[in-house]
Amino acid sequence: MGKRILADLSHVVRHGMTTYPGLPGPVIEDHMSRVDSRSKYAPGTEFQIGRITLVANTGTYVDAPFHRFEGGADLSEAPLSRFVDLEGVAVSAVSRPSGSGSIGPEVFEGLDVTHRAVLVHTGWDQHWETPQYGADGHPFLSAAAVEWLVAQRPAVVGIDSVNIDNMLDLTRPAHTGLLEAEIPVVEHLTGLQQVVGMRFRFHAAPIAVAGMGTFSVRAYALIDDQGDDHAREPG
Repeated sequence: MGKRILADLSHVVRHGMTTYPGLPGPVIEDHMSRVDSRSKYAPGTEFQIGRITLVANTGTYVDAPFHRFEGGADLSEAPLSRFVDLEGVAVSAVSRPSGSGSIGPEVFEGLDVTHRAVLVHTGWDQHWETPQYGADGHPFLSAAAVEWLVAQRPAVVGIDSVNIDNMLDLTRPAHTGLLEAEIPVVEHLTGLQQVVGMRFRFHAAPIAVAGMGTFSVRAYALIDDQGDDHAREPG
């Protein structure tokens, strides 16, 4: 057995940060400060209890079917097997025609993605925390790519861009197609260059909240550093 390398694929959540244009940033504060706790415990013993107020679409997050469809599975109903200990496939979509953010099915050519975590590396995470991150021209999956993925039945699909859909297309074909097929979506990933061309296991479990379809995750990969000869980078 070769050594396994841990790769963090999540953005850090910070007070006031912007994840998606127009959505409020999280408020992170003390519920009980260390100073306030001193009167409640023995001398020399203190604690901090934090409080965070955030919209569900904060940082790196997962979308369950309920996010798009009223009758779809919410975070408490979507199978945990869709989010953890998944064999991963990461493809590179960094090189696209100039001025085009659309990613077609050709990036998946020759790959077996069935029941696997499919991660699309675009490099857009380099713009995180800048106005460019939420600007027009960001990478997204084309309708043809979504149709191909739905036919292949991956466990989950993730991307390191501001949206898996073209933000200008208000029909949201990628969210619609994938979530209707009960394939969760992970958005705002980062560091995917670490897993392109590698064998890895993917994990991105949300907390089980009833009545919600989206929540932040700590996404990460366990990379098999002996797996390069069994994987390839498309393109």
